[in-house]
Amino acid sequence: MIKVLLVDDQELITASLAIVLGGEADLKIVGTAENGKKALELTKQLSPDVVLMDIHMPEMNGVDATAHIKSQFPSVRVMILTTFEELGYVRDALAAGAEGYLLKAIHPNDLAAGIRLVHHGGTLITQEIAKKLITQWIQTPSQEKDEKTTKNHFGLTEREMEVLNELSNGLTNREIARKFFLTEGTVKNYISTIYSKLEVTGRHKAVFKAKEQGIIKP
Repeated sequence: MIKVLLVDDQELITASLAIVLGGEADLKIVGTAENGKKALELTKQLSPDVVLMDIHMPEMNGVDATAHIKSQFPSVRVMILTTFEELGYVRDALAAGAEGYLLKAIHPNDLAAGIRLVHHGGTLITQEIAKKLITQWIQTPSQEKDEKTTKNHFGLTEREMEVLNELSNGLTNREIARKFFLTEGTVKNYISTIYSKLEVTGRHKAVFKAKEQGIIKP
């Protein structure tokens, strides 16, 4: 019997997954969590074999939760199940130790089969994502160098880049927090770090400098 922990901030998702996967004879849903912090607590309590993890959640996102779980419980297998197929999320999740990265549009039978595969030591990502990764990996060295130089000149992380982009779009802290399922306090921390790295004192100056330096599109 494969013990599975479901982690998603949308109760409808976890309830649906519990029904679908619970019907599999060799799968047992041992619990559900609404954020990464709770997922870490339940992993300690319930010792699941596989954690099915969303990306964007309050309290602690799926990538951070994956890193914590794999650090403390390396034998637990983590599969990301999300709507986001951006390569940045894929790379971050795999770097954190996730053994799988699937999209929520996956057929229930394929998801169950994927859980079994990962439980037995396999790694699983969708064909679409695999193609994107391969395309990126075969970039010429000069292309990679130019891209990294432009984006990382100021040491901005991917999340900070996302927040900076939303600042340029005129979103308020509250709107950014809602979009990325973060608290306003967390968004403020990101913005403060962005100011520090760009050596500016306000959002308008940050956006201006980011556009001037080619970090974000004008």
